[in-house]
Amino acid sequence: MDSHKQIWTEEIKANDPLLSVNLREVWHYRDLLLMLLKRDFITFYKQTILGPLWFFVQPMLQVAMFVIIFNKVAKLPTDGVPAIAFYMVGSVLWNYFSEVLTKTSTVFRDNASVFGKVYFPRLIMPLSIVCSGLLKFFIQFILVIVVLLYYTLIKSSVEPNIWMAATPLLILMMALYALGLGMIFSSMTTKYKDLIFLLTFGIQLYMYATPVIYPASLIDNPMLAKILALNPLTSIFECFRYGYLGAGDFDPTGLGYSAAIITGLLVIGVLIFNKVQRSFMDTV
Repeated sequence: MDSHKQIWTEEIKANDPLLSVNLREVWHYRDLLLMLLKRDFITFYKQTILGPLWFFVQPMLQVAMFVIIFNKVAKLPTDGVPAIAFYMVGSVLWNYFSEVLTKTSTVFRDNASVFGKVYFPRLIMPLSIVCSGLLKFFIQFILVIVVLLYYTLIKSSVEPNIWMAATPLLILMMALYALGLGMIFSSMTTKYKDLIFLLTFGIQLYMYATPVIYPASLIDNPMLAKILALNPLTSIFECFRYGYLGAGDFDPTGLGYSAAIITGLLVIGVLIFNKVQRSFMDTV
């Protein structure tokens, strides 16, 4: 009788530990991940006039607005570096973080029809958002490199240094931070859909609590400076600008704090995501 026993290639269980992340299973579905990346990259701009050029137009328009409003009108300092270079770095970094956080926070609602029909590792969806956003980030980062080369080789007004080598770590930290927060919010938006509107507004406010349009050195109030330092993104943005522009007074110890907070939020996000994915179809 044992010789006729069926051997299953896949076994789906409902009682897996909450903190379990089957990376082998995620790797097994890598073709699905690539397909989702292709979908996000091609179909999103398929019926637009400028097409993929929007990858470059969006940050350029945003930087132009920042320069006019915050540098020319509000007279905010940029740590002695050209305003265009200062805002280009902040804009590209913030666009990636905010996009990943926003899309991940509604991953259950946006993909409910797919989740209810076929099984695949649910973690594939938020990972596809992180990866597609990363692809867009690297395309827009070309603008940062062009601006950097111009102000370094021609204007000699910025001084890149060895901290540029920390770029992969900074991007990884920012991606995991957005992923962890997004998975936490995704569990709440399945039941309380109006939180989506509050989250959109909250992300806009969060930008002003992050040194995107101003340097951290601008905050001379000790209390406000401590509050700003509690933001895990502060050290990431400051390190990025210090490495590529030589701007600011960067403290490396801030990265250790940010890494600890991001790791904790990621663990909490995985716990909540694994729990909600088992029953979200009843509430979405």
